[in-house]
Parts: sequence; C-alpha cells; structure tokens
Amino acid sequence: MSCNGCSFNDSTSNQTIDSYKWINDLPETANQSDIVEVKFKSTRREYFKNIDRLSIRRGDKIVVATMPGHDVGEVTLTGYLAEKQYNRRVKTPTRYTVNNIFRKATEADLEKLTESRNREKPTMIRARQIVLDLGLNMKIGDVEFRGDNRKAIFYYIAEGRVDFRELIKIYAQEFGIRIEMKQIGARQEAGLVGGIGSCGRELCCSNWHTNFKSIPSSAALKQGLSPSAEKMAGACGKLKCCLLFELDTYIEARNEFPRQLLNLDLAKGVAKPFKTDYLKREIWYSLVGTMGTTFKLSLKQVKDIIQQNKHGVQPEINSYAEDEKEDSRMEVTLDESLDRFDKKKKPVKKNKRRKFAPKKKPKTKFVVKKNN
Repeated sequence: MSCNGCSFNDSTSNQTIDSYKWINDLPETANQSDIVEVKFKSTRREYFKNIDRLSIRRGDKIVVATMPGHDVGEVTLTGYLAEKQYNRRVKTPTRYTVNNIFRKATEADLEKLTESRNREKPTMIRARQIVLDLGLNMKIGDVEFRGDNRKAIFYYIAEGRVDFRELIKIYAQEFGIRIEMKQIGARQEAGLVGGIGSCGRELCCSNWHTNFKSIPSSAALKQGLSPSAEKMAGACGKLKCCLLFELDTYIEARNEFPRQLLNLDLAKGVAKPFKTDYLKREIWYSLVGTMGTTFKLSLKQVKDIIQQNKHGVQPEINSYAEDEKEDSRMEVTLDESLDRFDKKKKPVKKNKRRKFAPKKKPKTKFVVKKNN
C-alpha cells in the first residue's frame, strides 16, 4: 500500500510505517556509479556493487552476496547519491569489503526470507533464557536472520567486556546456524525495537537516523527547553537525538540576545527574567516581591530598558504593557474563532451566576416593608 510517497512495508522487510520519501522526487542516477546502498532489517545498511548493471531502482528487493551465503535486502540509494553516502559513512575503505549483487529477489527468495523472519522472535526469547542460565552480564536486544536462513546476528548490550565463547557454542547447538555477536548501545537498541516518539511519528533511529552521537545536556538548555529528564528522554532512556536537529538555529538566534540577562530596574521594582523564547525574540519577567506579576518583553524593548538603566533611568512598564495587552486581545479573538469549545464554556459560568441572583430579592422586599 502506498500513497504519495508514504508506504507500509510488507512482512519481508521491517513492518514499519515510513514517512514521506522526498528522495523519490529525485531523478535516477544509477548509470553514474555501480555503488548501491541496501537496507536490511531495521537500520542496518550496507553497500554493494552492481557489476552486472542490473536494472534496479529504489525500493526493489534484491539478493546480495555475503560471507558466507547470501542475503535479501531493499535498495535505498543508487548511483551518485549511493556513492556519496558510501564515502561519508565508510571512513576506511581499505577495510570495508564491497560484495556484489546477484539478482533481483524472486518469489522463492521472499518466501525464504519470511521463514527466516518468523524464526527471529522465538530464537530471541530462547537466547535470553540461555544468557540468564549462564549468569552473563549482558542482554540480547534483537536477533536478525540472513535471507538464506543459515546465519543469524545476535545484537547484545553489555556495560563491559563479556566472555561469550561458551554462549556461542550453546547457540550453535541449540539453533543449528552460524552465530555472529554484535554489541550495540541503548540508542541502537531503540532503533531495532522501533516505536512511536512523542512527536507522533516513527522513531528517527528506526527509520533513517544511523549516526548515533552522545547528546549533551547543554543542547536542551541552549534551546530554552524544559530541564525535565522525563520530557527530554527518548525511548532509549537517553536524551533525544532530535535535540541536535535545530540546535544551530537556536545558537544563531541566541547571538542576538545579551550574554547575560540582567535584572531590569523598573519604576515598580526589580524584574528578573525566568523564561526566554529565542525564536520569537521574547523574554518573560517577574517583579520581585510580588505574587503572579509577570510580563513579556520583546528583545528590542529589553535592550532599550538596559540602555535606560545605564543612564540611571527607571522606566514605567505601562507603556510596554499596553502593547502586550493589544497583542493579547488579538490572540484571544483568534482563539475564540478557532476553538468553539471555549465559547460554550463561557455562557455556563454566566448562567450559574443568574441562578444565585434571586437570593437577593428578599433583601429588596425587606427594605420596602421598612419604608412603609
């Protein structure tokens, strides 16, 4: 099933929902290079050579050579873009083996791949039980079978080095396949498991993001985001990778703000900053010694007040607050026109007040009797 670049992969691939693929709008450049990027289960990508010049496009299922045997994957990049991605990701080409592409996948190849995928979950459950029996300080995160159903990759997480030589022997006897152990981190495990992020879309680490870096806590502070660890943590339990996506934009916007947001000396008292919106170029202040007295100022207004304070002038905040009230009235009008539920709530409160109004009538009658 596909619609405008959105697709749902079948059982032979990742079984995940893909977002809009903008790369489908680019022209094919397969004739410019024989390098092809192939995607396997989850985010594992490898590069192969199309020495036979097969007519393949992005999204095709192909059979590629492995050491030993073969595997089935999906073409993600070809030609010029594939070669650029290969040069960017492969730091030492002399140590990287570029295997060849055999052919396009047939019905028999896809059926065998489905059989391999069906073995992964039971194998992973049994593999975890064996680890517990041996008392090893490690966790099996996922299991990936090759397309020929003869070899499997066991992804594991461990804090330190683990001697799993005995474990490999047991796995080989238990499952009757070739074993490859591959250590991963918490972010890579989240990509293998997959899921939906707080943004409502598929996790970047399970869809396209493969370059996992350590995210510093300063990335959230520089963007003025909430310091709450629960809000900033992703499915992996660490800081979200998307905190780096817009960091450069926020750093550029921060350069226009004063290096230190000093307190403002106003006629009503000292105002301290407690919130900053770098993209809207606004700063929120609160008056010292008052409860709930907060207001926002634009960056231009803040700079103007700072210059006045340097000359010993304590300006009135009313002139700035008038502009804020005009903006707030515009915002309220806009909210009422968009949100019809807010309109229904206001008459309810007025009706409740009218119900208590008749209680004042006895007082009026009492006054009339007194006058008589």
